[in-house]
Amino acid sequence: MKSMTGYGRGTVSEGGIELTAEVKSVNNRFLDISVKSPRIFLAEEENIRAAVRRYVTRGHVDVFISLSDKREREKVYTADVCVARAYRRAADALREALPGVADDTSLSFYLRLPDVVRAEECFQADEALLSALSRALDGALSSLAAMRQTEGERLKTDLLSRMQTIEELTGQIAVRAPLVAEEYRKKLTERIGEYLAGKVDETRILTEAAVFADKCNIDEELTRLSAHIKAFREICALPEVGRKLDFLVQEFNRECNTVCSKSNDKELTALALAMKNEIEKVREQIQNLE
Repeated sequence: MKSMTGYGRGTVSEGGIELTAEVKSVNNRFLDISVKSPRIFLAEEENIRAAVRRYVTRGHVDVFISLSDKREREKVYTADVCVARAYRRAADALREALPGVADDTSLSFYLRLPDVVRAEECFQADEALLSALSRALDGALSSLAAMRQTEGERLKTDLLSRMQTIEELTGQIAVRAPLVAEEYRKKLTERIGEYLAGKVDETRILTEAAVFADKCNIDEELTRLSAHIKAFREICALPEVGRKLDFLVQEFNRECNTVCSKSNDKELTALALAMKNEIEKVREQIQNLE
């Protein structure tokens, strides 16, 4: 069992390359991957996403790549002739407007002007950068997976503990439910006896009690709750449980709501509401599961 929440960091520092990969994941219904990296890794984004998919199947994942490349490499400069000509035309216009100003322009003058000479940027990662990216990303994803696994096991312990509480409440409801109809029969007998001065029609009492018992019968709901509890524990042993448990909790809620609606007993209603509270806590927790 894995949580959808986690963080991982991987770093490679060698030969003038300092590359850091950070991966953060949070809850999401499906797998959603966001990558933010230097432009030099633009062509590698799909490979980065593929690496994330090997570790994560569900959740929103943010990947951050930072790079400092201090390697000594030969730089290539190019001259933008169009920009230089534009500067020259501007100089000629000033000469005409200010004929008394001496023209001391030279080639070195143009080399110092902004945007005339530019350093060519490399927009393609070499083998050393790709290797550093792969190792840093694997390190970050391994750390993320370990954190998600640890958090998932903690959630599993909490969920199974709450399921134990739900099972205990189900047992208490099962014990209480048959007593409600008998108490209703006794109260009905006393009330009719008071009105009729002790003359009670036993057949009518039994009929009314039977109708009440049938109306309030929750045997099917209790049976389904027991089956859901068993299924919940079995699912918790699987690697990916989020969607399955989410559906199962809806079934828990349906049965619990039916028990509440059929309840005509204060104690029974209190037990059902306590169960509903535990189910809601379970629902909140499984939103974090992959």
